[in-house]
Amino acid sequence: MIDPTAQLSVSRQAIVLGISRGSVYYRPRPVPDADLKLMHRIDKL
Repeated sequence: MIDPTAQLSVSRQAIVLGISRGSVYYRPRPVPDADLKLMHRIDKL
């Protein structure tokens, strides 16, 4: 897990973990209810 308060920089921690720096800051957006309903209808087909 990335620790921004650690002695290693965030970019160095990302390199050690083998992940991109962008993924450290990524926050997923919630899926709108209308999209969820549509996905459930598609799943039923």
